[in-house]
Amino acid sequence: MSEMPTAAPNASNQPPHFSRTVGLIPAIAINMTQICGIGPFITIPLIVGAMGGPQAIIGWILGAILAICDGLVWAELGAAMPGAGGTYIYLREAFQYRTGRLMPFLFVWTAMIFIPLTMATGVIGLMDYLGYYFPNMPWWLYHGVSLAIVGVVIFALYRNITTIARITMVLWIIMFLAMGTLIAACFTHFHPQLAFSYPPGAFKFGSAFFLGLGQGLIYSAYDYMGYNTTAYMAEEMRNPGRILPRSIIYSILGMMVLYLVMNVGVLGVLPWKQVAASDHIGSIILEQTWGKPAALIFTGLIIITALASVYTGLLGGSRVPFNAARDKVFLPIFGRLHPRLNFPHLALVTMGIVTAIGTFFPLDTVINALTAVMIIVQSLGQIVALVVLRRRRPDLKRPYKMFWYPLPGIIAIVGWIYLYYSSGTQPILLSLIWLALGVGAFLIWAILEKQWPFGPKEIREDY
Repeated sequence: MSEMPTAAPNASNQPPHFSRTVGLIPAIAINMTQICGIGPFITIPLIVGAMGGPQAIIGWILGAILAICDGLVWAELGAAMPGAGGTYIYLREAFQYRTGRLMPFLFVWTAMIFIPLTMATGVIGLMDYLGYYFPNMPWWLYHGVSLAIVGVVIFALYRNITTIARITMVLWIIMFLAMGTLIAACFTHFHPQLAFSYPPGAFKFGSAFFLGLGQGLIYSAYDYMGYNTTAYMAEEMRNPGRILPRSIIYSILGMMVLYLVMNVGVLGVLPWKQVAASDHIGSIILEQTWGKPAALIFTGLIIITALASVYTGLLGGSRVPFNAARDKVFLPIFGRLHPRLNFPHLALVTMGIVTAIGTFFPLDTVINALTAVMIIVQSLGQIVALVVLRRRRPDLKRPYKMFWYPLPGIIAIVGWIYLYYSSGTQPILLSLIWLALGVGAFLIWAILEKQWPFGPKEIREDY
């Protein structure tokens, strides 16, 4: 797809500003690359182990339903309010009438944790597959390489959005190649009796089943994360009212098909207990089916795919604090754009640092923690924001409206509450503590800025 030319800011003496150059195909590529990443290549054993057999496919199906329902929320809000920062804007516009800037402040407060933690899981998974080449890597080298990877990603993102879109297209193609290779390997050695043979009591709907389903659904929902990346960077899209909803919906549907086919394929090659106990499952499948040389090549593709997810995740995530800082709701330093390349470079570096710190923790701990923190403000708050804006702002221009409103929102709320409960006591407590600290930080900010509840509410309808 050809890119619209943009004049250099220095040539026209314009101040740093976002450039609307991202079209539909690059937008879909950004979302799909972020959705896939390392996710399915590290969570297939986790989901199968949590649910105790091939019935783990239920978790993938329910994860897809949750992603679609939640994606419709993002699609309507993003098309109506296409600014940099995504959820920050939606919560600001919806809740300013009653609670001032509390909700958008809390979102940025939590996003500065859960977005980099998501990227940290990509690095952890990448290192897992790097272990296929270099087993028994000493801890100091493991963490040293992890930090170096984060540094490389930050360096690669230090360029304008047009160049980034081209790079993302290349990474998207590599992602498809990795997934396609694994699917092809599985179905050239597929055994239906493995994929569809369930252990006794597999569908006994007791407490054990729902406990396993809850944990499996957390991993599945984690694998679908990323369909909202373009909503964070809507101010850099050509026709966001049209392109943004399509980029979300098409990317979810495309990944849903790929995920389901890939999971059935993996379970048709190895016994489910062996799948559940496997590290770098993708490499093992290729080694079992097409031999060691093919596995070595395939592992390289997975590593690049993981790197791509961290790349696109930090790309979108670095845009989140920008609008908040510009509104003086967050540290003003995050409201600055690079003077030549026109992107929030300080936010990028900060999130990169948090990502690097997150790589020092176990994978399942990081997934549970980021899920709990994300749900409590973003996922639930955003659905409420959609309802509030439908009632309070019927005049708001909506290029896209959710199908079957409000049913998808209700399904998403039920799903997110179930995931929050299933994340475990420690992640829930940590999320509540972080939220309480955020409320305290907001009150300090409100006192200093003389904002609600210590001053008047500033009502601003930007859309």
